[in-house]
Amino acid sequence: MKSFGFLSFGHYDNGSDLDAGQMLRDAVEISVGADELGVNGAYFRVHHFATQAASPIPLLSTIAAKTRAIEVGTGVIDMRYENPLYLAEEAAALDLLADQRLALGISRGSPEPALRGWETFGYEDPTELKAANMAREKFDRFLRAVRGEELAPADPQQFGPGRRLRVEPNSPGLDRRIWWGAGSAATAESAARTGVNLMSSTLLTEATGAAFGDLQAEQIARYRQAWNEAGHEWMPRVSVSRSIFPITTDLDDLYFGRRGSAQGDQIGIIDDTRSTFGRTYAGEPDRLIEELQADAAIQAADTLMLTIPSQLGVDFNLHILESFAEHVAPALGWVPAGAH
Repeated sequence: MKSFGFLSFGHYDNGSDLDAGQMLRDAVEISVGADELGVNGAYFRVHHFATQAASPIPLLSTIAAKTRAIEVGTGVIDMRYENPLYLAEEAAALDLLADQRLALGISRGSPEPALRGWETFGYEDPTELKAANMAREKFDRFLRAVRGEELAPADPQQFGPGRRLRVEPNSPGLDRRIWWGAGSAATAESAARTGVNLMSSTLLTEATGAAFGDLQAEQIARYRQAWNEAGHEWMPRVSVSRSIFPITTDLDDLYFGRRGSAQGDQIGIIDDTRSTFGRTYAGEPDRLIEELQADAAIQAADTLMLTIPSQLGVDFNLHILESFAEHVAPALGWVPAGAH
């Protein structure tokens, strides 16, 4: 593990003090504090028709404008809801404004509260109930646009015959900071062939009885093998996410003390598929270091995303990040942002 960031679901409740506006302001404040701590990334989940973080570009733009070194990104954008060329325009503009600090995780997305909500957004896939094919086709078009491919025929009255135009603006190198969120070894191998980074999902659509970290490590190994076989000329990044809470105060113990070693991986059904969910790590720093060093996926990945309880407020979330940065991350190989 070379870098770590936080991953926020951006939960809020319309019936409480933490409404959408306060959630967004808290997210910015947490990100500014994390940047000061040397945390490497601020990443946000994207869910539609839910009291959670949704359209990410305004939030990421605000964070980028108020920070110096921290990477801003998503985990993940559901491509079923997106116009791929408009997203490519927005992403390139933000990346240029942020001095190439944008890292977008994109995928088919997870189950949403709305029934086929992408259809309400104006997108349909008559071939498949879950619209996975549409998501992959949109992602391909998005990636081609980000890579500067000339996709649109130019008006011959303005440019003469045969000219084609690319999406503008274009941010060179952004395509190397795009991640595909993969929930299986097969989708990880597909991401490798496509030439994008791997964001290993918070759940895997496999349940063999093996530990979640071991399943992820196998996924990462197959991704890297497929990457090498594809012959790409650069080294990709691999991220995993975990819920990790160093217990350094009585309040930490009150919130998370009972979630430690007694809790293991969980098996559940998602998208009609038996899946494995990772455990929560909570404990004193020395014990956490031992447990995280034994997690095969964390050892295999270069980026670790800590899922944070954003609804507990700015101060407590920065305390979690500071505790991890001070007491745990250095033993795992962490290099603070800006120290490269």
